[in-house]
Amino acid sequence: MSGRENLVPLLDGEAKPAVSNLFGLSRQQLTDLMLQFRQPAYRAGQLLQAMFQQRTASLDQVHTLPRELRTDMADQGWIIAAPRIVETFHSIDGTERYLVAGQDGQTVETVWMPDGDGGEQGDGSGYEAASAGSRRGTICVSSQIGCAVNCQFCLTAKMGMQRNLSAGEIAGQVIAVLERQAVQVGRDRINLVFMGMGEPFLNYDEFIAAVRLLVNEAGLAESRMTVSTSGIVPGILRLAGEQVRPRLAISLNAPNDGIREAIMPITRKWKIDEVIQAAGQLPLRPRERVTFEYVLLGGVNDGLQHANELVSLARAAPMPVKVNLIAWNPGPGIGYTMPEPQQVAAFQQRLIARGVPAFLRRPRGRDIYAACGQLKRTVKEIQPAAL
Repeated sequence: MSGRENLVPLLDGEAKPAVSNLFGLSRQQLTDLMLQFRQPAYRAGQLLQAMFQQRTASLDQVHTLPRELRTDMADQGWIIAAPRIVETFHSIDGTERYLVAGQDGQTVETVWMPDGDGGEQGDGSGYEAASAGSRRGTICVSSQIGCAVNCQFCLTAKMGMQRNLSAGEIAGQVIAVLERQAVQVGRDRINLVFMGMGEPFLNYDEFIAAVRLLVNEAGLAESRMTVSTSGIVPGILRLAGEQVRPRLAISLNAPNDGIREAIMPITRKWKIDEVIQAAGQLPLRPRERVTFEYVLLGGVNDGLQHANELVSLARAAPMPVKVNLIAWNPGPGIGYTMPEPQQVAAFQQRLIARGVPAFLRRPRGRDIYAACGQLKRTVKEIQPAAL
């Protein structure tokens, strides 16, 4: 939803709004709405501050708005209906996985990782430890319910594609976790990774609208946000033209098109070189790198010959890159095996020895299906012994 055309005039008797939820509307949409109520434009800012900074859950609690205006808006059916956490799963490592419900009750998954997972290192975001009295954490955000990309090693792919999330449903996951964790924006060092359920660039407009809300209205730093794509070239090129944007991670997972097509069918549409060349169009910030995400699958893509090929890709890239290595996280019904720890270490060291920055992402929340590639709205825990 975008633009004034989606807002039905409210002052003509029986007319009702086409959309009743205030949460997720842009500043321009809220400004238009306030004008329909014959209110000054700054009322839109008051609403946004209440929803995204004060995390107010009810229109009646927005005390910066006149009581009469709140009553009129409520009479017209307007509410604040931010996504809410309806179920929480706790990992032995401190990670929390949430089922987050939108206004229609459908749930999506969001993950809180205290202290992150190490993937933030070397990306130019200022990974340094939090100062005294503050915390550091990472929120993993979903952009769709399910996914259409069908990566063979990912549990989310087993769901298929169910629907896109709205900008409010995407941004609202973050606000819900900030509230649960009592995060103080500006003091605590919070990273956002759009790496949950779904392919963000197949829901580009709503994804980028959520980014703008989180940056402009919630006060989160775009330099501490990362979006991961399986390689949707048009989305990468659109991201390159944005004034407000997260950092880019490419879910590469293979050093050549042959292996990648077998585990990521999207490669049939966009080959590795085309994806990397598109990423080279991004105007990078000082010290910023594009990340290659690389899930290591035992016996498939984890050999030293694969590491050597990956080195060649990284060196030939038209932009500075780093590699995040992820040891595959198991899930039922997926026929891959975890790589041996010594193989992971050897792979990383081969990259580093040949001049490619390489970091190992720690698995967070494997015991609660919260780790990379495990998100499937699972409502039971797995046994650590099975890992």
